[in-house]
Amino acid sequence: MAKTIEFIDLNMLRIGKVICWMVIPLIFAMTFEVIGRHFFNRPTLWAYDVTRMIAGAFFMLGAGYALSKGIHIRADFLYRNWNVKTQAKVDLFLYLLFFFPGFIVFFWVSFDYAYTSICGRSILAECLDGKVRIQRAMDTTWMPVMWPLKSCMPIGAFLLLIQGISELFKTYYAFVKGRWP
Repeated sequence: MAKTIEFIDLNMLRIGKVICWMVIPLIFAMTFEVIGRHFFNRPTLWAYDVTRMIAGAFFMLGAGYALSKGIHIRADFLYRNWNVKTQAKVDLFLYLLFFFPGFIVFFWVSFDYAYTSICGRSILAECLDGKVRIQRAMDTTWMPVMWPLKSCMPIGAFLLLIQGISELFKTYYAFVKGRWP
């Protein structure tokens, strides 16, 4: 179990470090738009969409890394006053009752959502006719294809589920041993 925890956490750290580099193109696109709009009176068609898509991908793909670092929201005003075994009991209960069922459903729904953005139909609707109907964003004039962004949702959900397994193992360890690994 310790090797599994170490393996997942180490790989999530590596993935998180790669995902953090998404901030660079995000800053570049926002800076380019601000300079173009305010200094040259030449706004772009693409900057809003690019920044929205990069920020969305950053958020989705970075969720597993955030869980590994313990920076998701928690009711610490209660939790921090409990002993380790009580914390572990509550965490085990919540992971098994809410986290895993919720994110398994989210993974399935987001996978279908991403698939629909490429194929034009849901997996459940059996897109077997071979016709590709790529979806585009309809709320801007640039109208970018949406499958790259929508594909980040199931990938992010998968990464979060994998990190959740590590957190579950850590919680079980704390429940049995009375201390966090």
